[in-house]
Amino acid sequence: MGYRRAVELTVGELSRRSGVATSTLRFYERKQLIVSRRTAGNQRRYSRDTLRRVAFIRASQQLGTSLAEIGFYLSLLPEGRTPTREDWAKLSECYQKDLNGRIQRLEWLRDRLAGCIGCGCLSLGLCKLVNPDDCLGENASGARKLYEP
Repeated sequence: MGYRRAVELTVGELSRRSGVATSTLRFYERKQLIVSRRTAGNQRRYSRDTLRRVAFIRASQQLGTSLAEIGFYLSLLPEGRTPTREDWAKLSECYQKDLNGRIQRLEWLRDRLAGCIGCGCLSLGLCKLVNPDDCLGENASGARKLYEP
């Protein structure tokens, strides 16, 4: 008898293969990031392509992407069939634009974090030069210059 790869995975198998706790997988399902079908005995069954979706969720979370954003990107994939390479490329292209913007903002913050970011606090010596008389604080609260290009 030859080995036959299962078409569907149980929650335990998906957990073992993905390295994600079963409770987390059920949470993802409640958030509609992944889907399962139920057997006659009310057990969850996941299609094999759910492994890729879970990997995408975990990688995106490590980048600081919110579950709502992850859900948006996953909604770009087709329902009712296994996503193709082209489907994933479409998702990737859209996500890449957002990631590039995030990278630019992170680099901008990294390069200016040791200096003044225009918060209006006057706690750094440099702030008196960038924000004399706390003029930024008169306009609004928070890091007023943080998101300026």
